[in-house]
Amino acid sequence: MANRLKDAVIGKLYRMYEKRLTKQVRRGPIPKHVAVIMDGNRRFAEEMGLGTFEGHQAGKDKLEEMLNWCMEFDIKVLTVFAFSTENLLRDQGEVNYLMDMFEENFKNLAEDPRVHKYKIRVRGIGQRLMLPERIQKAIEYAEIKTKEYDRYFFNLAIAYGGREEILHAIKKIAERVKKGEMKIDDISEDTFSSMLYTKDLPDPDLILRTSGEERISNFLLWQLAYSEFYFTDVYWPGLRKIDFLRAIRSYQGRIRRYGA
Repeated sequence: MANRLKDAVIGKLYRMYEKRLTKQVRRGPIPKHVAVIMDGNRRFAEEMGLGTFEGHQAGKDKLEEMLNWCMEFDIKVLTVFAFSTENLLRDQGEVNYLMDMFEENFKNLAEDPRVHKYKIRVRGIGQRLMLPERIQKAIEYAEIKTKEYDRYFFNLAIAYGGREEILHAIKKIAERVKKGEMKIDDISEDTFSSMLYTKDLPDPDLILRTSGEERISNFLLWQLAYSEFYFTDVYWPGLRKIDFLRAIRSYQGRIRRYGA
């Protein structure tokens, strides 16, 4: 009885705090593009006494929540680091499980009524040829189903590496110069940006990383030049809405301070 009463009180206080934070955030500038390094699925599972696969499932469920939060605050672009090229070196059983999850996710997004209601364009960014053919087809299916949408953008970085993306852009430019389609003097920041996976999107305003790590881990290396960063100790599956709101509030405080 005492525990239930305690939980009820804590729940009420949490809702009150969330409501207050929401009001604060709505009064300030909202980032157009939020990028997330989703870290801590396995450590979350370990602390909760769960299996690794259950941790990844909890992380998938949290991403669903994050997408809803972004639409609630009219954040136009959400880019998440779902799977790096280095992750391919993990235990094969875990990699296979994640591949199954990615295939299911992209197929579900292609048919999700929410995606079509809110006109969300879905894309996979990264080295697709490193992925199993079934994953490539699932990504293509979701992209085709949502290619006409432009209200919101949801990008999942899979088999992604920031350095590789930069090298890929350099090679594309070099090939055009070699063919005479471009002169060296034509190369500019805008030209280079147009060769990236995110070529038609604004650079991230805010980059959020969970799990207490304070590093970029080869994510959006070119695009983050002027981004604000927010690091939280919470593991990704345990991220709460108030953590998300705190990140935006921190971003707003910096924007005001810098006079941007």
